[in-house]
Amino acid sequence: MSLASQFIFAFMLFTGKPTSADLILLNGKIVTVDKNFTIVKAVAISKNKIIAVGSNKEIRKLANKKTKIIDLGGRTVIPGLIDAHCHPEAASVSELDEEIADVHTIAELLESIKIQTQKKKQGEWIIFPKLFFTRLKELRPPSLAELDSVAPHHPVFLNGSYGGMINSEAMRVSGITENSTAAGIIRDKQTGLLTGLIRLSAFKLFKLPVKKPLTYQERQEALVVMLKRYNQLGITSICSGSGNYGSFEMYRELNKKNKLTTRIFQNILFNLPPGTTTKMLSDSLKTFRYVTGYGDEMVRIGALKIVLDGGILTGTAYLREPWGEKAHTIFGIDDTAYRGVLNYSREEVLAIVKAANEQNWKFTAHCTGGGGVDLLLDVYAEVNRLKPIRERRFSIIHGNFYTKDAIKRMSELGVYADMQPAWFYKDADALEFILGEKTIQTFHPYRSLVDAGVMVNGGSDHMVKLDANSSTNPYNPFLAMWAMVSRTTERGTVIVPSEAISRQQALKIYTIDNAYASFEESLKGSIEPGKLADVAVLTNDFLTCPVDEMKNIKSDLTLLGGKIVYSSGKIN
Repeated sequence: MSLASQFIFAFMLFTGKPTSADLILLNGKIVTVDKNFTIVKAVAISKNKIIAVGSNKEIRKLANKKTKIIDLGGRTVIPGLIDAHCHPEAASVSELDEEIADVHTIAELLESIKIQTQKKKQGEWIIFPKLFFTRLKELRPPSLAELDSVAPHHPVFLNGSYGGMINSEAMRVSGITENSTAAGIIRDKQTGLLTGLIRLSAFKLFKLPVKKPLTYQERQEALVVMLKRYNQLGITSICSGSGNYGSFEMYRELNKKNKLTTRIFQNILFNLPPGTTTKMLSDSLKTFRYVTGYGDEMVRIGALKIVLDGGILTGTAYLREPWGEKAHTIFGIDDTAYRGVLNYSREEVLAIVKAANEQNWKFTAHCTGGGGVDLLLDVYAEVNRLKPIRERRFSIIHGNFYTKDAIKRMSELGVYADMQPAWFYKDADALEFILGEKTIQTFHPYRSLVDAGVMVNGGSDHMVKLDANSSTNPYNPFLAMWAMVSRTTERGTVIVPSEAISRQQALKIYTIDNAYASFEESLKGSIEPGKLADVAVLTNDFLTCPVDEMKNIKSDLTLLGGKIVYSSGKIN
């Protein structure tokens, strides 16, 4: 018996695991992503766990008459992929009524709106969700005149989450006039006239139609469909980025119905009510039903989360320096000292983080600008002096702009970088144009983060549309890993290639490193005996295929706990 076989059987005897397999995958390239990045030929699965990995000969010995054997035909197998930050609850229902147009130019946007005017009655709102002007070829918003020309009798709202644009009809029906003084209404610097550009604080002024709420069953059914789409790309676990205990219970109910096809780490979004004292805050957190880690292998409570600043695509991220002259054209920013929006003061953030740490929460924050990163790290450092945070695995969601000093502090504190490579793919060109060469050097510096020992987590921030590649934030993990490896953008530009990482490092980020983010590295994230049998059989060899073919990889077979949750039909 070989040394490897001895290890397999010794493991089973020691742990009391079964000595035969329910399922065996043979003749493959099994990329285990263990500490040595070992590659083997075969893997054996019993019930929902991996019981052995090794050669074809060794693993065959674990078969009995009932064992199902799949010949992989040399295909590459990787651990089930983990999306560290997405919003399937919103994405799953975003196209229930109609498909959202995939627009890349102002002409395409205007044509899409024009088509909507022909379908809708005069006076009905046309709402374009999650539209970002920086992703248009022209790198500018449409003018008010352009919007009015295609929709003179329909109110139009281009919703960019933290900012956006409305047309004249939307202003009229919402009572917004040249005399309006509400915060968030942007005017032309020269003429003082309304431009149609608005920030989040003005959204409450809109007289939007009240949508008929979906039933609980409709939302569940939409989620099931969305998660199955994730399975087609080898995704077996996700972190739901912003939710509440209601969404946690909904996922648990889906699991009880045996309809859940990905594992869930559910973040809990926390909003600090005005006038809340530190004691009230602390007392409030003590009443929360569950804290980070509560749950089981399928559904767990994730981090406590706040939204610290705005967004990089709407000119509202809180930067280290003012947004600059070019931001005026795109976002209507006319204050030369403007650095972005902060939703909380430093004192408020400190109170929240301190209380969360005392109650043993993992803490995280939506934080898109470098100024926000620095503020959050200041708070983390102060809280760490009171009670160490390393074991709580605090993180920064998005972050985007990491200087050498910020990276050093993250490494020292054990703070994770929860990043979205699709943002680099989609937005690096625009941000280089707006913010300049110096700032873009700090944008998504994967190599610097990895070299400094900072745990990088990869996610999509998927929010709108169903398709893996044309979604507003694409959720295709292979597209994301390709961007991390190639540093290539949607426009074909290679930006700061020195910050590229290897394919192995990218794969670690989307498997074992993302498992660390949910405190589950001993359960999943690699193909090793004793771990959950979450694996994906790929359509191409991720490690050796031509670089540009990486982004086109999908899964031919996805297993969750040894059960097939997706099959292309090409593997028997």
